[in-house]
Amino acid sequence: MHHLLKRTLLVTGATLLSSGMAYAQTSKPDLSEPPEIEGGVVGDHGSVTLRMGLGLAESSPQYISSQYFADILDQRSEGRISVNIFPNSQLGDDVQMMEMLQTGTLDMTYPSSSPATGYVEELAVFDLPFLLPTREAAIEAMRSDAAQEMLDAFDGTGIKALAFAENGFRQLSNSAREVSSPEDVAGLDVRGLSVRTMENPVHLAIWQALGANPTPMAFGELFSAMEQGVVDGQENPWSTILTSNFYEVQDYGSETRHVYTPFIKMISQRTWDRLDPEYQELVQEAALQAADYEIQLSSEYDDWAREQLEERGMQITRLNDEQIAAFQEAVQPVYDEWAPRIGEDLVAEFQRLAESAAAQ
Repeated sequence: MHHLLKRTLLVTGATLLSSGMAYAQTSKPDLSEPPEIEGGVVGDHGSVTLRMGLGLAESSPQYISSQYFADILDQRSEGRISVNIFPNSQLGDDVQMMEMLQTGTLDMTYPSSSPATGYVEELAVFDLPFLLPTREAAIEAMRSDAAQEMLDAFDGTGIKALAFAENGFRQLSNSAREVSSPEDVAGLDVRGLSVRTMENPVHLAIWQALGANPTPMAFGELFSAMEQGVVDGQENPWSTILTSNFYEVQDYGSETRHVYTPFIKMISQRTWDRLDPEYQELVQEAALQAADYEIQLSSEYDDWAREQLEERGMQITRLNDEQIAAFQEAVQPVYDEWAPRIGEDLVAEFQRLAESAAAQ
């Protein structure tokens, strides 16, 4: 059985590899221990080893919660179901790993929703800028019937989507200048920022509307691209910016919170179909439990990660309501273009869920 690792130790001693340079974390966030594993032992339906590919580092909430997922399966199957986790984009980027799920050459992965829009276009609702202003609104949306319908819509793609979890609010970082307004992105008297985005048309539209030069690129190539000046910057949650060592090549951060993106825990349909129904039920339960834990970890990690980035020399600009409103106005053309394509009713439902969360 996997040992239920002390989450703080994973961060304290983690060596982060994404930059190709060893950097030992010298401090640690106060992360919640994993919940107690509940539920009985399932029947003996043979031994199964699942290979799971992740994009992020071992110190990330994505990895820590995936270890908890593995622990649940291990304990409740008495070791018959084991999970081998491959972090740091070792097996490919999100798009490549989803394709591997389709062919059955990889069992599980945990991508952001944004590159998954190629399978289920409605997922692009999560990419609309400033649609989900708070974590409470995002959780309400991820646990809604509308979100479950998106997971179910993977049926027939060769992928089974198990659960939404948190990637988080995306923030802008760059190596060129402080950004506190859309004009800073566009660069009125200098060139617009070149910003790496995921391979997602809504994200491209956002940064085009802001006057940047968006550049789609695989996450595994990003550090070296910023180091070499191929792109000025990128946008990701603070936790990803920290655990990927981006502060080594990015001087400026802006707390834009422009998009909230979830992760989606996925399994190959071929792998799923080979599992006994009792194993299937266990994997589904474990995925939901690990997703809830991941959301909690991500919330705890986010503010700490921002503080750590500042300690490591990144200048972070916290935008006020008026500055955020200027960004919202600048990206209105994205809604005009994409809301009809995603579905006006779905966008309205997410807006209703956000208002409901705000009222609680």
